[in-house]
Amino acid sequence: MLKIHFSGEDILRTRVAPAADPVWELVLSLHVLRGRTRDPLTANWRRSVSWALRQDAASEQLSLLFALNPPRGYFPDFLTPYASVEGFEAGLDALRRTPVEMLHRDLSVLATENQLPSSAAALARGEVSALHHLADSMQQYRSLAISPYWGRIQAAVAADRARRARALLDGGVEGLLTSFRPAMRWDSGVLEIRSYPHSRELHLDGRGLLLVPSFFCAAIPVALLDPALPPVLVYQVDRLGGLVTTDANGAFAPGAGRESLAALLGRTRAAVLQASDEGCTTGEVARQLNISPAAASQHATVLRNAGLLVSHRERNSVLHTLTPLGRAMLDA
Repeated sequence: MLKIHFSGEDILRTRVAPAADPVWELVLSLHVLRGRTRDPLTANWRRSVSWALRQDAASEQLSLLFALNPPRGYFPDFLTPYASVEGFEAGLDALRRTPVEMLHRDLSVLATENQLPSSAAALARGEVSALHHLADSMQQYRSLAISPYWGRIQAAVAADRARRARALLDGGVEGLLTSFRPAMRWDSGVLEIRSYPHSRELHLDGRGLLLVPSFFCAAIPVALLDPALPPVLVYQVDRLGGLVTTDANGAFAPGAGRESLAALLGRTRAAVLQASDEGCTTGEVARQLNISPAAASQHATVLRNAGLLVSHRERNSVLHTLTPLGRAMLDA
């Protein structure tokens, strides 16, 4: 079990990451790609990425990156620097500047249960060329495994953020932390993850907690091993039916959802799309548009099937939020 202890100051400084974290998604996707789980929502992605890696002539350059990310158990803290909250390039810049002491410590921990390639020795010594090679391999892997699907990953995280924002508005920080049940349990200033594989206690000591919603995170939330690092807790979001290829703006690949998109014509559905801009329940849509809840649900279903919004059930209501494609259509 992991117990995270909050003071009053920690509660004030707790926040949810502003968007999908590209470095965390990259690292955790490596575990999904090579793990034993057969989640149907990532099955097509696993097949596509595995095939792409086999076809890529430079895929051998990824051997160190794969060695640093075993399918199960510990992986180095330095792979996911706090700076990645500002974006992928910021995260890679921080990785390239990782202190030698941290590299040596993290790799020593990893080597206790995993056999590392000879190239890991240069990395442990902090050689600049080794750090740049690792950053380059992350960029290469990202282009194959993450970028083609980034629109759907962003949509899943955005939908979760809308859900957490509603919980915060309705119940304050306590409501936010309570909304993570059943994966986590909030009780009297302590956030408990009972399914955590090791017994740990983390005292935030006034630093607050950064909650990072992640598409590729496993069901058990992930925390950094080093308690001296800025506290981060990564948790799984609803995967919204799985991954499909999108472009950089979140638009679906040619042909995807074409029949559903053809059904979107009409003022009422456009109004439902507008109502969902900042998150709206089915009942709220019905009241705003003066239509029945059944009609609101039907229109939302068509929009969801077309990839324009996502829906998440929260107790007795369903919250609808826009995908990047839905927002782009609304803006247009």
